[in-house]
Amino acid sequence: MTYLNSWQKQLPVKKLTIILLGVFLLNGCVTTKKTAYLQEYKDSEYSGEYVPPEDYLIQPNDNIYLNVATPDPRISAMFNAMGEAGNMGFDAATAQIYSYVVEIDGTVSLPYIGSLFVVGQTISEAKVQIEAELRDYVNDATVTVKLVNNSVTVLGEVRTPGVYPIYKERLNIYKALALAGDVDTYGNRYSVSVIRQSSEGTITKTFDITDKKIIDSEYYYILPNDVVYVAPMKGKFFAIAAFPWTLVFTGITTFILLESYINPD
Repeated sequence: MTYLNSWQKQLPVKKLTIILLGVFLLNGCVTTKKTAYLQEYKDSEYSGEYVPPEDYLIQPNDNIYLNVATPDPRISAMFNAMGEAGNMGFDAATAQIYSYVVEIDGTVSLPYIGSLFVVGQTISEAKVQIEAELRDYVNDATVTVKLVNNSVTVLGEVRTPGVYPIYKERLNIYKALALAGDVDTYGNRYSVSVIRQSSEGTITKTFDITDKKIIDSEYYYILPNDVVYVAPMKGKFFAIAAFPWTLVFTGITTFILLESYINPD
């Protein structure tokens, strides 16, 4: 009878312990519904109509690489900052050194041509303008214009956050996240933000990458120098991988033992 009374007195403590553990486990639970991509939603916020991707517009402080190829290597060397080294290939660091900087006033100074206003133009439009200016010197030149500072920054709940170079003109959001090792277990795929610089200032777009219809939306492709941020889930605090469960269970055990010692009956 004494044992039964003691168990009944300890029952509220045991109930409280079970409830607390249940709350922790439920908050830390991550289902495939929360992590799967390209899901079909009847109430999708996206229309599903195809939106053409934006073209990157040159901005102040961009670095532009210029290469002019002609049948006469002496003429090519007049315009190419890298000289003969440009024919042997280059890495991003070398291109950064030998590229041309777009000034704050929107112009870029090129050898023999002088200053050209390029801000607000696409790379293709800048190429056409440079080719037109070069006709005063040579008619059979092939011009290559590239953006050197072509990268994306991925931050937040991803496996390896960092700055990653972009080697393709079109990079979608899934490939950008793949560069950073994908979203980790407790990253909120319903809240992925892209921070973008434009002529109108900083633009922030937040969207849901689990929705299949995002493929045809304006959010699918990212632009050079975008920042991608993945927010954490609300339940990450209670995540099994992050929460100090050993400390919690030790504290609960100690509490129960002290309560049994103080109230033995």
